[in-house]
Order: sequence, then structure tokens, then C-alpha cells
Amino acid sequence: MESGLTSLLNVSIDFETSHLFFPHIINWLMGGLFALVLVFKVMPFLAAVRRGEETLPILGESMDKFRFFGSIALIAAYFYLMAVVGNLFPYTGYGFLFVSMAFVFLMSMMYMHNKTKRKVITAVINAIVAPSLAWFILAKLFQITLP
Repeated sequence: MESGLTSLLNVSIDFETSHLFFPHIINWLMGGLFALVLVFKVMPFLAAVRRGEETLPILGESMDKFRFFGSIALIAAYFYLMAVVGNLFPYTGYGFLFVSMAFVFLMSMMYMHNKTKRKVITAVINAIVAPSLAWFILAKLFQITLP
């Protein structure tokens, strides 16, 4: 009887493949979400195109093109500049820190509808404090290498 209990409490880990467990779960979840987007957004869009409708349901008329394309441009610039600035200060995480500060501030300004002095000061404080806190925790406390 004890050998059965011992085998239940015995855990073996295959270290060559164990790190792939969660990425596989995330891949399946992302694939499922992609399938849902195809079913609920792309299929009605294609049906509207075939019917020759003027207003297409996937975009709608209320799309804020400046914020949409501005967000895409800022995200692309964020990842590109993080590597560029990170190469100026190798192994310090300053690329992450400085570029994240600019990114958070610019995103805040782009999505701020009514710009008042108080809101801009709040955005500046947030753009300095949030990335600094993340940088301190990741780079200094957990010693994770940042770009």
C-alpha cells in the first residue's frame, strides 16, 4: 500500500520541455480568441461586403483613426526605441525606463480629451512613477535584465 502512496507523491519534471507548458496554453487561448474574432467580426464583414453595404460592420463610423493609428505607431516606436536606447546603456535597463516614460506620457496625452494643467501634471507624474517603479522592481529587486 505504501508503494502506491509513494508513487502518487513522487513528482518528476522534464526540464527540457517543462518551460513550454504555459506558452502552449497561451497559444491555444490566442487561437481560440482568433477563431472567435473570425466568427463574430470577419464573417459579418464579408457578408456585408458581398451584399454591397455602404457602412461596414467591422470598422463602424465612430472609429477614431488618429488614436487607432497613433497607438500602433507609438507601440512600434516603443519596441524599436527600447532596443536603440538600451544599446546606449547596456545591461542597465535604462532603455526600458526612459522609453517607457516617454511612451506612457505620449499615450496619456493622445487619449486625454480635455487637457488641463492638472491632467497634464498627473500624466507627467504617472509617466515618471509607473515605469520607475516597474524598473526598480524588475531590474533591482528581481534582477531581471531589461533592454
